[in-house]
Amino acid sequence: MSESDQTQTESLRHRIENWMVGQMPIIQMHGGESVVRKADPETGEVVVELGGACAGCGISNLTAENIKSDLIMDFDRVEDVRVKVPSSGDHGNSTVEGGRGGELQYGGGETGHF
Repeated sequence: MSESDQTQTESLRHRIENWMVGQMPIIQMHGGESVVRKADPETGEVVVELGGACAGCGISNLTAENIKSDLIMDFDRVEDVRVKVPSSGDHGNSTVEGGRGGELQYGGGETGHF
């Protein structure tokens, strides 16, 4: 990947992360976490992973559908959105490393985590 391609990818990922903070605050308010795993401006593919309290939540599928449709409507370059929601397992930070749950707003220095 060229430096220009990587900058575009990071820019799209950052814009989607900021969008998630503004448009989906309910995730964090309910102890859930989210992280943008992939944001490819070339293919339009985006992968978002939900974790924390989202795992096993009765409305997590509705939240995932809302994220999918809203991202496609709000971002010209986004054409395909996959939202991964664990159905069971650990509900802590290890479910989505560096996610937005709890007190984390922009976790650590790792790219793609918020």
